[in-house]
Amino acid sequence: MTHPLPYADSGAPQRFSVVVVGAGPAGLTVGTILRAASVDCLVLETETREFIEQRPRAGVIEEWAVRGLEKRGLARNLLDRAELHTACEFRFDGERYRFPYGDLTDSHHFVYPQPLLVTDLVREYADVRGGAIRFGVRDVRLHDVDSDRPSVSYTCPETDQRQVVHCDFVAGCDGARGVSRAALPPERVRIARHDYGIGWLALLAEAPPSTDCVLFGCHERGFAGQMPRSPEVTRYYLQCPPGDDVENWPHERVWSELRERLGAAGVPPLTEGRLTEKRVLDMHDYVVEPMVHGRLFLAGDAAHLVAPIAAKGMNLALHDAFLLGDALVARLTTGDGSGLDGYAQACLRRVWDYQEFSQWLSEVYHGTAAGDPFRAGTALARLRRLFTSPTAAAAFAEQYLGTAARY
Repeated sequence: MTHPLPYADSGAPQRFSVVVVGAGPAGLTVGTILRAASVDCLVLETETREFIEQRPRAGVIEEWAVRGLEKRGLARNLLDRAELHTACEFRFDGERYRFPYGDLTDSHHFVYPQPLLVTDLVREYADVRGGAIRFGVRDVRLHDVDSDRPSVSYTCPETDQRQVVHCDFVAGCDGARGVSRAALPPERVRIARHDYGIGWLALLAEAPPSTDCVLFGCHERGFAGQMPRSPEVTRYYLQCPPGDDVENWPHERVWSELRERLGAAGVPPLTEGRLTEKRVLDMHDYVVEPMVHGRLFLAGDAAHLVAPIAAKGMNLALHDAFLLGDALVARLTTGDGSGLDGYAQACLRRVWDYQEFSQWLSEVYHGTAAGDPFRAGTALARLRRLFTSPTAAAAFAEQYLGTAARY
């Protein structure tokens, strides 16, 4: 909800054309696009710079998203340092099946951990392009976003005083629990949500990947995945009950389950190492509509969440940011409001496409462990079809790489 303006005990009001709430990939990309066009903006972030540059998150970036960053001068380090992946591997029925999607599409994935991308974007926005950013702010509130004179207020961490920032537009990029989504009128919001009824134990291991690509283990004991992050660090996932306690997963049990679920004939043993992170993620999706209310435009997880089943979340955030950044520039520099008018519709086309694929892929990953012989049989049929039908393989590759709905 919006709040009355806190003029009492506030510092002198400031003005920026755009206030961006949240310094994740979406918010920083929007801000950097605006700065490149000489549009003044302010980014507000509740965490410290050090925190957002180290927060572990996703690492798979689709090629179209990288080209979008490159077009805007934001991919130099990424292109120099990212690993390129052109294949993935499924393991089921005790066998291994390599899926060379690069050969089918002439496209590939980039593996570049989100903390590195955020570090690059913060440096480009704040240090190179001189963008205004406030870290560690508290009690951020949005005001009058349904008018032509919106504003944002916050408590300054240094002075403990309220600051008021007037603006033309607000970009809400502060995630699922941020204030931007909460500012939408409840009676006008529809949240479409899907719960998978499963959990994933998310792990970071100080160990090199055991193969040169992503692994998907579809096993009767539950799904397991390996996602390389760097030559020294590997992300693993293990299906578990939703809400499970990480204390139920000591070191030896984790590696025992990974060995079992990712095992296949003729494969070398997993390279084990110290586990530096253990978190349980409850698998769910949501889509918030509308993504726009007055002068407030939501982007990224503030507007939609896709479970990490298909590694689509950061890519959707970047898609939103490209559209929103370009549309704000057009409106503020030339008066062309067509991009803002069509923003939500253009975002949601890709959002729903990715949601559908994530739901389909979940059944492939988890059907064999459902305890239902029918679901297990259909999941295995889908897996076998990927390796026996060129048409099915091409369709999967297109969706897996995000090339079906090009930006």
